[in-house]
Formats: sequence, structure tokens, C-alpha cells
Amino acid sequence: MESISKISSLLETARDLTIEAAQSASAARGFSSKVPKNVPFLQLKKLLDSRNDREILEGLRKVISMMYRSQPCLPFFSSVVKNVASPNIEIKKLVYIYILHYAESEPDLALLSINTIQKSLTDQNPQVRAMALRVMSGIRVPVISQIVSLGIKRGCGDMSPYVRKAAALAIPKCYRLDPRTLPQLIEYLSILLGDKQYYVVGSAVTAFLEICPDRIDLIHKHYRGLIRKLVDMDEWGQVATLRLMVVYARKCFPRRTKRVKKIGDKGFYGDEASDEEETGEEVQVLDPDLDLLLKACKPLLHSRNSAVIVAVVRCFLYLGTPEYIDSAVGPLVALLRSSQDIQHVAMYNIISVSLIRPKSFVEYAMHFLLHASDPSYIWQLKLEMLTIIFPFCGTHIKGIILSELEHFSRCSDRELVRESVRAIGRCAQTDSRMSARCLRLLLKQISSPDGNLVAESLTVIRHLIQHDPPSYTKTVIQLAKHLDTMTNPEARANIIWLVGEFAGIDSQNNIAPDVLRILAKGFADESEAAKLQTLLLAAKVYLHHLNSNQTPQQQQNANSPPPRDHNLQTNSLEENGFEDSPHRSTTVTTTTNNDSPSPSPEKEHPIILLWRYILLLVRYDTSYDLRDRARLYKALLADPSSTQLATLLLLAPKPVPHTPSPSESRRNFMLGSASLVIGQEAGGAGLNRYEPLPEWVKEGEEPDPKLRGEGSAKGEYGEKRSVPAGEMLDGAVRKQKEKQQLDPNGSINGMKANAGEKSLDDWLAEDKQEEDEEEEEDEEGEESGEDSEEEGSEEESTDEEDDEDSDERNDSGGNERERLVG
Repeated sequence: MESISKISSLLETARDLTIEAAQSASAARGFSSKVPKNVPFLQLKKLLDSRNDREILEGLRKVISMMYRSQPCLPFFSSVVKNVASPNIEIKKLVYIYILHYAESEPDLALLSINTIQKSLTDQNPQVRAMALRVMSGIRVPVISQIVSLGIKRGCGDMSPYVRKAAALAIPKCYRLDPRTLPQLIEYLSILLGDKQYYVVGSAVTAFLEICPDRIDLIHKHYRGLIRKLVDMDEWGQVATLRLMVVYARKCFPRRTKRVKKIGDKGFYGDEASDEEETGEEVQVLDPDLDLLLKACKPLLHSRNSAVIVAVVRCFLYLGTPEYIDSAVGPLVALLRSSQDIQHVAMYNIISVSLIRPKSFVEYAMHFLLHASDPSYIWQLKLEMLTIIFPFCGTHIKGIILSELEHFSRCSDRELVRESVRAIGRCAQTDSRMSARCLRLLLKQISSPDGNLVAESLTVIRHLIQHDPPSYTKTVIQLAKHLDTMTNPEARANIIWLVGEFAGIDSQNNIAPDVLRILAKGFADESEAAKLQTLLLAAKVYLHHLNSNQTPQQQQNANSPPPRDHNLQTNSLEENGFEDSPHRSTTVTTTTNNDSPSPSPEKEHPIILLWRYILLLVRYDTSYDLRDRARLYKALLADPSSTQLATLLLLAPKPVPHTPSPSESRRNFMLGSASLVIGQEAGGAGLNRYEPLPEWVKEGEEPDPKLRGEGSAKGEYGEKRSVPAGEMLDGAVRKQKEKQQLDPNGSINGMKANAGEKSLDDWLAEDKQEEDEEEEEDEEGEESGEDSEEEGSEEESTDEEDDEDSDERNDSGGNERERLVG
């Protein structure tokens, strides 16, 4: 009968498993196309109240699916919570998920299950204990904060590392639940930071950064242990530990530098002393503990997680030497093979590193060329990266970069055209040797029918010409010839401004009056920007004319302007406006002697007539800004004998424009932070809770290095370390080789060295000798008893003699060692 009952129970179990497998297969097959139908309330409650685990599990799955579809599941709370004591771990998992979701809205009912969850902390299964601790800390009810704290304390001393990891993850939740438990939590955290298991330590570091990131004193005794476990931690534990170590190193290791000494060549025979000269270059000297950290970070550059690679680069950039930075550039550039969102973040970090050390990225220049599939937010950063490394590249790479920029400046995308032209301008600014080629590329774009391209090209050309105006006189004349065919308002305004700037450089080849005469004919049809520049051109041409025709006496008066009645001048301007007053005659008369009579008035100069004509045109223009600007210029040039103020305002040397890299504003943000990616939109201080990188601790204010000694971690890496047999054999062989190097015969000054020590060969020879002796004894045992007794007595005597001889050898060897030591 017992066998029949066992067979029936097995068949029942097999039936249940078959039904579950069929249900899961059908659900997986129809999940993508069909949405599960709503089950009636009574039927679902009946499943939850059933005594069969399979039916309870089916009901819980349906409740969880309804919960994640935002359907009301609170009416099932009591029916679900009572299953928390089920021994089935699958049922426990689903009940815990449900409790975590609805505990905040139903705190009273959730508290009824706390006792059962607390009992699960003593379960034999470590997975159940860890899950109970996770659920208990996730129930956001402040009343149970002390119970959660006690559960964390029990979890810290658990034998299973899985439970200890859950205890570490529960510490921040308990702190958010009740901040008054901070002293207790810090005590638990200090225990977990010294744990032997690496995956427990990673979670403990994450909790440390969340509840007490300023308590650096807790890290001192665990510093070297954390570094040794860094390679074995999980990816997010590595990210948290590296972030902690950057702050810790800045606060505990002062920055030390030394000047590099250049050693001169030795003499011809090599026996002469070499000369040492100090250079001005300073090299960073790393602390041994800091160097230990940087060496432990190097293997992490091969991680599959992009966040780990960025965290390692951050350590090398802010803590290490240039050699460490160069070793991290390749893995950082390799992130460009990832998805587009990772490429976007990686490019911001790459640019941030390149602003500090651009030479390291020169060999990877081809990785920053644009692809047809790149979205706009990626190719903008690639163009910026190309302009940053451009001055450090070779001639061949520079040619490739300029060819790429020229190609993309002719595409149909207006935004790409603008950025490509600006990139060419930045390349010309950063490398003066390639500025002529860049200018030729931009001059080719002027004849393009694309007005947007022409306007951007002329803006960049204007900036390049301002660097050395006398060298580009012919370029300005070439640009002025395009005024007849150019229609873009911004482009025309740029050319007119350039002509005005060059009006006084070469008086013999001055084209400004002719350009002004041509512009005056079509002044009414120009855009407002071109009219403003035409008015400015007229004022500059007229001012140059006045300055060139001044007498020495007028020039002396111009250097020391006479006092003027400003009230009278202002009133006359207000009354007359643009009307020419009789006492402000602009007629220029030439006299050789002040006492001689003035000659008859000559015909007025064409430049004066052009100036008056432009003023009349502006007077009847509809633009308020244009009329106000004309009134200002007319007041400045009202007195031909005093042009000092007008010269200072209109002909003052302009500062050379410099277009910085667009990411210069992000330079101060920490590498790997969200504020670095967002940029100026995050504000000057970054996003909320952004913490800038701390400064290096000053020399003499750092903590005592003895706090990081191995004495605090003896139980962890202690002195009682088991040595493998292979290591012991290697040590014995190594000692034997050292003894042979001292003397081929194994002696020092004719005496036997280390007579009391035996090598591996000696031990093997003795074993072989003992085996031979045992075989001889067995053969001799077959002889007569008398002979054996005699032989035994002889053997005893020989043994005693051997013992006496060995004692004498040991005494002599000991005396020899004493003499050697003495």
C-alpha cells in the first residue's frame, strides 16, 4: 500500500508540473499578441485563499500582472498578505513584491506581516533571509525603523555573504526611513566595509556614499583592502568605489612635484662625471598608496561596462600622471563603437579629457570622422573634437580633416554647413601655418548659390583677416568685387565692414570711396544691416579725408581740443537736427600762411558730397536705429578741425576675435557627471546635489599614513597565510641556486656553508638510501638468529657511531655559523 501511495503522489506531482509547463508555454506564445483577460474578483480571491500551492501561485501571478497594468489590486491585500508565511519560495517572492508596492498606501495591514517577515530572518535558506531583510527595509513605515535596524545588525553578522550584501543595501533605506538611526548605521557600515567578500564591500561602499560621504576616517583602515577587492567587485560596486577613491585621494594625499634633472653626456672614456642640469619641467611624484590605487585600476579598462571605463579615466585624469592618461585614451575612444546614447555621453567625456591633454587623441583622429548615420548631437561633438586635435596632428591628418570639413560644408543640411564652416575657422585660428589653406577653402565658398554658406564663410573670413589686416589687402579687394552679385544681407554687411576697416591702411590703393559711391546708388534697396554698415563706411571715409587734409596747426589743435560750450552745441543740434548750420561749414581751405588773404572758395571734394548725400538718405529712412546712428556720427564729425574723439570711436583698433571651443564652458565640471553632459543648462554650479572635485590636501595637513597600515586588516590578509607546496619547493630551489652562486663547491672561504640545511636533492638522496637499507635488512632477516643478533649488535654500534659523527658535524657546523655571524 505504501508503494501505491508513493506512486500516486509522484503522478500527482508530475501532473501539476505538466499543467504549469503547459500554462507557461501558452502564456509565452500568446504574450506578444494577446492581453490577459480580467479574472472575476471572486474567482481570483478563491485562488488566493486556496490550500493548493499551485492555485495560490496562479492567483498571485494574475494579481501581479494586474498590478503592473495599473489596475486596482488593493482589495486583494488581506488575501495576499496571509500567504507570506508559505514555505514555497516562489509564493514568498510574489507576496513580497505585492507588499512593497502597496505597503505605503496600507501601512496598518502591512504591519501585520512584519512579525512573519521578521521570523524569516532566521530561516535556513539564505535567499529567504536576504529577501526578508530586503522587504522589511523597503516597507516605508517609520514605526518599524528600529526593527529594520535590528534586522540589519543581524544581517551584518550572518554567515552567508548574500545576506550581508542585502544588509548593506538596506542601510540607505533605513536612513531615509529614520535619519536618527545614523550612529547605529555607521557602526554597521564600518563592519561591512571590512568584509572579506568583495561583493559585500561593493554594496557597503555604495551605502557609505549615500549616508555619510564625508566620514573619510572610516576608510583609512580599509583602504588597501578595498583596492585589492576592486578588480573582483561587480560593475556598479567598482563605479562607486572609484568615485569614493577620487575624493579620498584628494583629501588624503598631498600633491608632490619635483623638477626634472637633465643628465649630460659622459666623457669620451666614460670615467668623467656627467653634468646635471635642472629644467623648468615639474613631474608629479606619486604616493605609494596612490600608486597602488592607480595600478589596481588598470585592469578595469577592459571592462564591458562603459561607466567603469569612464570612472577609471576620471581617476587617471585627476590623480595620475600623463602616462596613466595615455593608457586610458584607447578604451575611452573604443566606446564610440557602442550605441548612440553611450556615444553621446562618451563624446562629452572625450572632449573634456582632450581639452586638458589633446596630444593623446591624435593617433585616434580617424575615429572622429563623421558617418552618414550619425545624428546631429554626435556629429557636432565630432567636429569639435577634430578642431581640438587639429594643431597637434601631422600634415597628412590635417589634410584629411580639412577635406572632410570642405565636403560637409557643401551638403544640404544647413546646420551641418554652418558648423563645418565654423570648424574650418577654428582650425585656422589654432594653427597659423594652415590658415592660408583654410582661407582659400572659404574663399571658394563665396561664389556658392547657397546664401547661408556664403554668410557663414564671410563671417569666418572676417575673423581671420582681423588677425593680420595688412597681409590681406588683396583679399578685401577680391571680396569687394562680389558685392555686385551677392544678395545675402549678412554677407554684404560683412564685406562693407571689411572695406571700412581697410579704408585707412593704404591711401594709394584705397577702394573705400569707390565702394561707397556704388553703394549710395542702391542705398534705398539695401537691408537694414547693410545700411548700417554703409553709414559707418561713409563716416570712416569722411573721417580719413578730414585727417589727411588737416594743416599742422589743426593737427596740434586736434591733439589738444579747445573748450567748447556743450549747452550751445546741444541746443543747436536739437533745433536744427540734420540741418547744416552755417558756422559748421565743411569746406576745406588750404592756406600757406595765416596772415595771407584766403583764396576764393574751391569746389567741394566728392567725399564731402558723398557724406552729405548719405546723411540725406538716412534722414528719410524708416528705421529708428539708422536715424539715431546717423545723428551720432554727424555730431562727432561736426567740427572738421577737431576729430580726436571721432578717431577714438571710429578708427580705434579692434580686438582680434577668438572663437573658443563650444565645450570650454564645461571644463570645470567633473568627468563622468551629468552636469558635464547637460552643460550650461545645468547652471554655473551644476545640477542639484552636484559636488565639485575637492582640492588637493596641503602638505602637512594630510592624515597619518600609518592609519592605512596592514595592522588593522590582519584578520583579513593576516600573517597566518597558508603557503602552497609548489611555492615552498620553488623557494628551496631558489635558495639552492643562491648557494651555488656564492661558491661552486658550496663553501665560503673554504668552509662548508649552511651545513645544517639540506636541499631538495639531499632529501631525495636520503630517501633513496633509506629504501636500499630497508631492502638489505629484509634479505638479512632470512639468515640465522645468531647471525642476526650479531649483526644487530654491530648495527647498533654503527648507529651509535653515526649518531656521534652527526652530532660532531652539527656542532662543527654550528661553530662555523657562529664564527661567520661574529
